Amino acid sequence: MKFRRKSAETDTANEVLLDDAVDPAAPVEGPFDVDDLPADDVERLDLGSLLIEPEEGRELRLQVDESTGEVQAVILAGEDGAVELRAFAAPRGGDLWGTVRPQIAADMAQHGGVASEREGRFGPELVCQLTVQLEDGTTATQPSRIIGINGPRWMLRATLLGRPAVEVDDAGAWEDSITRVAVRRGTGAMPVGDVLPVVLPENARRLDPPTA
Repeated sequence: MKFRRKSAETDTANEVLLDDAVDPAAPVEGPFDVDDLPADDVERLDLGSLLIEPEEGRELRLQVDESTGEVQAVILAGEDGAVELRAFAAPRGGDLWGTVRPQIAADMAQHGGVASEREGRFGPELVCQLTVQLEDGTTATQPSRIIGINGPRWMLRATLLGRPAVEVDDAGAWEDSITRVAVRRGTGAMPVGDVLPVVLPENARRLDPPTA
């Protein structure tokens, strides 16, 4: 898998290399807590709070604040769309997604967008439409699907963009990508709702963008 480092302040991307019956033989579906990962031979990319399984046809992009060096978002991108992944600290046994979901919908409405709730594969999710301004001054509608999954003392928020946000019934492969993610909460105390830190792999090396 290759992944790309993207500045949060600019659009210049810098590439970084690097029935009710339960079948006991059936694979367990994630996303997983890091302590509950199945015993397998998969070499996952360790980003601190997120462990990502390499996938054919997916490129990993890290959105980085160049002023602080902090990774702000992890994005899996493909030809037909993308999914942005962020993990948050949550109370033990709580429903953080149930708390923040109406807040996200209200924030979307405040910015002139629309968010409707539907029942999806992982439970309640938001289907959103937001008008954004493009670089040439024109406007366009940006669709997204926001999925929240409560884990043990964490919540994973996955935002689907592009075709998987619009063609919901054909987004199974993108939803499968979400199930392969593992979250590492850590043992330290954190305020509920704080973003769990993401770090670049130690063996990553940054390449300058190609010159024109």
